[in-house]
Amino acid sequence: MAEEHEDPFRLRVLQALTDAIKGVTIDAGFKHDLGDYVDEGVTRERVFRGRDQFGFDDPRPMVSILEHPRALDALLAPDGDSQTIGPWEILIQGFVTDDPEHPTDPAHRLVADVIKALAIQAKRRAPDGSPDILGLGYQMPAVKDKGMKIGKPVCRPADGEISDVAFFFITLTLDLVEDVAEPFA
Repeated sequence: MAEEHEDPFRLRVLQALTDAIKGVTIDAGFKHDLGDYVDEGVTRERVFRGRDQFGFDDPRPMVSILEHPRALDALLAPDGDSQTIGPWEILIQGFVTDDPEHPTDPAHRLVADVIKALAIQAKRRAPDGSPDILGLGYQMPAVKDKGMKIGKPVCRPADGEISDVAFFFITLTLDLVEDVAEPFA
């Protein structure tokens, strides 16, 4: 019997992705700090999961990790297999303080750091040389060394609809192996 976890596999993937992006810190050699910080004695985050609405009192820079809206299409095509192997699209968006002259420049800088952190995770290997993307071992196989596919970033100025500050979007596609009959395994 497989080891039981408190959280289901997909949530553990999102948590590992959150931790990887939180690793973007000045001390780790990046240009930005996305690690947790203390404000008036309270630990606050800069990287969020499942959150798509923010206000001016939220920290900047900051990043949000969401399932891509296209994931809803998968609901229309269930395969009925107890083990699924396939792509899972994640949408990562980051928000920055605008540069008055060139509003998206800070978004380009932040997304470069996030991509670098993701690329480090994509190349991660276990001691035996097998893929260990996000530290999740065999459940994140390298399919032709593409177990994690990092999309091309899009940086946009504030538009008053998606954001009131400059921001970036990037897609991340993860090839997963999961046993849907054992989501906590």
